[in-house]
Amino acid sequence: MTSKITENTRWRSLINVFLKEVGIGVVLLVLVVAFSLAAPRFFSVLNVSNIFTQISINTVIAVGMTFVILLGGIDLSVGSVLALCSIIAGKALTNPSLPFGTAIVLAVTLSIASGMLIGFFNGFISETWKIHSFIVTLGMLNIARGLALQISHSRTIFNFPQIFKDFGTTTYFEVFPAIFLIALALVVIGTIILRKTVFGRMIFAIGNNEESVRLSGHNVKFYKVMAYTICGGTVGIATIMYMLRMGIASPILGVGFELNAIAAVVIGGTSMSGGKGSLIGTFLGASIMGVLNNGLLLIGMGDFARQIVTGAIIILAVILDTYRNKLSAKFNA
Repeated sequence: MTSKITENTRWRSLINVFLKEVGIGVVLLVLVVAFSLAAPRFFSVLNVSNIFTQISINTVIAVGMTFVILLGGIDLSVGSVLALCSIIAGKALTNPSLPFGTAIVLAVTLSIASGMLIGFFNGFISETWKIHSFIVTLGMLNIARGLALQISHSRTIFNFPQIFKDFGTTTYFEVFPAIFLIALALVVIGTIILRKTVFGRMIFAIGNNEESVRLSGHNVKFYKVMAYTICGGTVGIATIMYMLRMGIASPILGVGFELNAIAAVVIGGTSMSGGKGSLIGTFLGASIMGVLNNGLLLIGMGDFARQIVTGAIIILAVILDTYRNKLSAKFNA
């Protein structure tokens, strides 16, 4: 009897994995094959490297967004925060009184610290006054954008140190951009935190049943504020990656980045209601977004049409999430 129960549990576990990461991976594989047949240039080394570059920034932001959505929250401010962090980092990076080594370290530190501080503020305000994160981060979206415009006087910052720009264009084995490897490392680190630490398990527990966690004596507010702080920190890292890639800092950067990050998380199988999801799925979701955008561009689809497709995919992903949860619950019954 015990062996039969163990076997049933194993099958249910395999089905759950298929409904999540494996199923998303199959969709990604189908897209890659389809675009490879439709556009001969799609599978070239140069284009594959370009796709890796394109998905890197969205992947990093989506890593932080996953922590927030696992709690049942959301962060709409990430695009504007990226713009503000870029201005702060850009001013440090172009400060003529600092040696370039010191300027680079200071720029990276200030970008990450600024992102974390804003993330902490989002979480603290939301939890202290019990205001939904949608409202708080919507307000922060405008605050951060306004600060970026005010501090920069609506001007773009450039002329970064050459060594900084050189790293941004570095590619390993002619395929893997340096910023993609950074994104991959964050996915791995985030996965370890969520799956192998008490903090990660508490994030899932709060997302599943916050009241039970609170009644068990745990400090729910701490974990939720820290999740938003992590999200802000990943935005700070993504800011540096954007500056490495594009060589500029601008107060108008990041428009729509929050939608791309949310789409990657939801397509990757993380439930908008919280408690279910993974960073592997988020990475696959970001990859699907990148492959789709690149493939549609290669077959001649315009920017406006691609925006329509992206919006439709977000809606479809939420609908599929509902059915996936029902099917998963059926097999676990």
